[in-house]
Amino acid sequence: FGTLDVEPARDAIRKVFIDRIVHAKGIDRASDMFDAVLMPTPAAVLDGAKLLSDGVPGTPGLGDLVVVDVGGATTDVHSVASGAPTVEGAIQHGLPEPHCKRSVEGDLGMRVNAHSIAEAAGLDVIAAAAGVNVGRAGEMLDTLSGDIEHLPKAGSEEARFDQALAATALGLAVTRHAGSLSIVQMVTGPASVQTGKDLSAVGTLIGTGGVLAQGENPAATLAAGLADPAQPQSLKPKAPALLLDSEYVLYAVGLLAAIDPEAALTFGLVHMHAVGEE
Repeated sequence: FGTLDVEPARDAIRKVFIDRIVHAKGIDRASDMFDAVLMPTPAAVLDGAKLLSDGVPGTPGLGDLVVVDVGGATTDVHSVASGAPTVEGAIQHGLPEPHCKRSVEGDLGMRVNAHSIAEAAGLDVIAAAAGVNVGRAGEMLDTLSGDIEHLPKAGSEEARFDQALAATALGLAVTRHAGSLSIVQMVTGPASVQTGKDLSAVGTLIGTGGVLAQGENPAATLAAGLADPAQPQSLKPKAPALLLDSEYVLYAVGLLAAIDPEAALTFGLVHMHAVGEE
């Protein structure tokens, strides 16, 4: 009582996925060819994040972490942390959120929902970050959303715009996922009230997804997920280590964790690279 127990709901959603969606796509027929784990990719990524955070007996994990997966249709954020207040005297509003939490931002996809990113942040803001005028930014936005398989040429103006779009999506997604702090006037005077998870002390921020793995400036893109002095109320990570899943293996870590957690952890840690060393 008094806590959010999300695991039964996750199990039910996973069952529907296995029973219905994979059947519609014919994956259930393919599953007859193997005897391993079958689960939705986002669930596998969350399981992989949990393993990297927790570790296994004899091998420590990374501790509290956040994973951001910037995709063509959505931007997903996974956090493995208690989210308890770190501000002295802060009061937690509402029920504590799950230790392992995933949010899916359906309006922040790099291709399918590119226009939604511009609407949420302002096309002028993205254009300024890319160093282009708003008119040119609008043209490139139409190109990217009109052809979801389009890849900008390395070093081009379009590549700079794509990176700015990714940074914007990532920043918005982490802001929505993280909690916030506000000052509320109480009978006894002003009090700090926290809503959602405090991720400010998280030690690791991991980026995954094509634009981060293949983009020209993943450090700048990931940095958009950090705390911003201009948004003091946001409880985003302040100074985490920035890692990159440049080979997109986190989902595989989650799948393997169900069979051999120790091997999965070793595999995952080896393939998480510090930004700039990938």
